[in-house]
This record gives sequence, structure tokens and C-alpha cells, in this order.
Amino acid sequence: MFRWRRALDRRASAITLLPMRILRRTLFAALVLLFAGTARADSAKEEGFGDLTIDQVADLIAKKDADIFDNNGKDVYAKGHVPTAKWVDFKAVKESDLPKDKSRKLVFYCANTH
Repeated sequence: MFRWRRALDRRASAITLLPMRILRRTLFAALVLLFAGTARADSAKEEGFGDLTIDQVADLIAKKDADIFDNNGKDVYAKGHVPTAKWVDFKAVKESDLPKDKSRKLVFYCANTH
């Protein structure tokens, strides 16, 4: 009877350990995914894609910290544009239209009149 009890105890402990192993592995995988997702979100913030306010653009112009590009039609650009903005054809932007310094910030805007 003692042997059976010991065997049952071992089997019971093996059964309770199995879910703990799975739980630990699942928790570890969840933490890895959480931190990987956070790292990607931080790098996206650093890339700086998104919308800017008028004040933010004015600040970039004042600091000469960015190149501004107007993607409106040529006639809209001729009527008025953001100071220092360079007109580029939205259908045919070329590499030569962009600054050679790859660390420069680029601001593109359009009134969607096309």
C-alpha cells in the first residue's frame, strides 16, 4: 500500500507541476511580446510620422530644422504657400527633390484639391 501511495503522490505532483511549467512559459512569452511591442511603438515615435500643429511647423521653420514640401497643385502653390516650402509634384516626387542630408526632418502638406 505504501508503494501505491508514493506512486500516486508522484503522479499528483507531476500533474500539478505540468500546469505551472505551462503557466511560466506562457507568462514568459507574454512578457517578451509585451516588451517587443513596446520597443516597436517607441521606435515609431522616434521616426516621427504623424500630424503636426501649425505652431510645431512654425517652430521647425524658425529653427531651420526641417524641409517643408507643398504637394498641392502648381496653381494652388502659386496662390500661396507655407514660407520656405518647396513645391513638388505629388505624382512624381523624385529623390533629387529631397535633401541629401538624411537626418533632416521632412514636412509634407497638401490641401487635397486634386
